[in-house]
Amino acid sequence: MTRTLPWLHPVRVAALEAALADRILIIDGAMGTMIQSWKLDEGDYRGTRFAEGYDASHVHGPQCGHDLKGNNDLLVLTRPDVIAAVHEAYLDAGADLLETNTFNATSISQADYHLEHLVYELNREGARLARACCEKFEALTPDRPRFVIGVLGPTSRTASISPDVNDPGFRNTSFDELRGTYREAVEGLIDGGADTLMVETIFDTLNAKAALFAIEEVFDVRGGRLPIMISGTITDRSGRTLSGQTAEAFYASMAHSRPLSIGLNCALGAADLREHVETLARVAAGHVSAHPNAGLPNAFGEYDETPEEMAATLREFAESGLLNLVGGCCGTTPAHIRAIADAVHGIAPRRLPGDPIRDAA
Repeated sequence: MTRTLPWLHPVRVAALEAALADRILIIDGAMGTMIQSWKLDEGDYRGTRFAEGYDASHVHGPQCGHDLKGNNDLLVLTRPDVIAAVHEAYLDAGADLLETNTFNATSISQADYHLEHLVYELNREGARLARACCEKFEALTPDRPRFVIGVLGPTSRTASISPDVNDPGFRNTSFDELRGTYREAVEGLIDGGADTLMVETIFDTLNAKAALFAIEEVFDVRGGRLPIMISGTITDRSGRTLSGQTAEAFYASMAHSRPLSIGLNCALGAADLREHVETLARVAAGHVSAHPNAGLPNAFGEYDETPEEMAATLREFAESGLLNLVGGCCGTTPAHIRAIADAVHGIAPRRLPGDPIRDAA
């Protein structure tokens, strides 16, 4: 059971809770999809700081002579204008919550680029950038606050499953290694101004538990907490996560953290997630979220579901009382988010268990 600690940002938490009680909130869409549309090259990823093959911010900077293209998290430092433009496009489309561009900002994932030393800075600057964009839009519409979700991705390793089919007992990471890398990321997200923390795209429950443990450690040291959001991934039509859990079992494993919300994202399109979101809506004590892909990828790895098609499916989710938060994952764009926001506008959010209005009905 998590400890009871005061909120680090009580005014913003109160505003978020009030907004959740009032309407279905809109989460933004895919960051990677939008970055691809900019057609950035190696120079964009390096910027001036890494142009010479090392980190120029250090007197004896770590070497990074290998390719950096594809390290989208690094763009918060080298092309913050691109990331801000994506954030603002989603805010303009109707997003209430921005996810930080920190999905791979852990030492395990950054090790692929030999940039582990940047983890704290990437998370801090990712949150600062999203916070600035939210404040820009809040200044235009003070009656509608926007919120920053500090994103903690699953990392590129799994603690529960061997990557070697010939050695089922082998693991290429551990709970303690994951806990350490997540703790560093959490510190940066909090210092950068995140309103909530989301452990997302969870394919391995043990990885997620390491993240939740790290989060609680940071909260204990700071003497305060942020709301926690959790989002798992059903990896295929079997209806299970990669580590083998159904949606209901996944919720049971996560409920101890008292999440503000629990939901599903990625891997599948909205239609295929429907029954699993319904399961969470039935069992979850807190809010329920869904930010699915724009359908399943085609033969070229692209996503074909149109904004109108996706919005129509998610509108049915909302009309069935399944949603408190909704957005998009892979393949979605501001056009998808605008269509989804329009589709669920005016539909009441899912009522939480124990709601006296619902119980009296």
